[in-house]
Amino acid sequence: MGLGLGGLVDKSAGGVGGVPYLQFVVPGILAAQAMWVAMGESSYPVMGAIRWNMKYHAMLATPVGIDDILIGHLGYVAMQITGATAIFIGVAALFGSFGSWWVLLCLPITVLTGMSFAVPVFAFSAKQEGDGGFNILFRFIMTPLFLFSGVFFPIDQLPAIIRPIAWLMPLWHGVDANRSLALGSPDIAGVLGHTAYLVIAIVIGALLARRSFTKRLVV
Repeated sequence: MGLGLGGLVDKSAGGVGGVPYLQFVVPGILAAQAMWVAMGESSYPVMGAIRWNMKYHAMLATPVGIDDILIGHLGYVAMQITGATAIFIGVAALFGSFGSWWVLLCLPITVLTGMSFAVPVFAFSAKQEGDGGFNILFRFIMTPLFLFSGVFFPIDQLPAIIRPIAWLMPLWHGVDANRSLALGSPDIAGVLGHTAYLVIAIVIGALLARRSFTKRLVV
């Protein structure tokens, strides 16, 4: 998109805010791919470990506890996001998608972005009796976030009534922080604010996930 559609955008509008569309869109897609990986790894695999193959139940038959299960599985998801993000950054860099070495800090920001989705989805998945709820999750939450969180165009182009919704979503915070870093002139205060928001979202999600797992597997 950055090279094909981006060529048209650059030719007709001079990029976005004076930035080539490739360098505008890639940091956003970087954050978005973490969301996709996180939600994919935190939906069916979690419900399956409870309902289908009983992996969590088998683990609890050992000295392992709820916290150990959560930390272990979330650690695996974080590794998946980290690997996918590192590969994405490496490949995108070959196409001149980034304007600065600051992009290396996009790796931890992107992992936090992914985990801010993974942890609450763990809580959601633990409550599901079937996979019907995931259709709603992917179609009516994940896809709109992908389209309207500033990945492809600035959110100030959205209707004013919708913008606050985008600001509340973790994806926008990841997109904005990544873009600030990747363009080479980061707003440090803004990046730290986005990072704090993502960390808070993860902590809240962890509390919800622990409660859901405890109710489903222990109580």
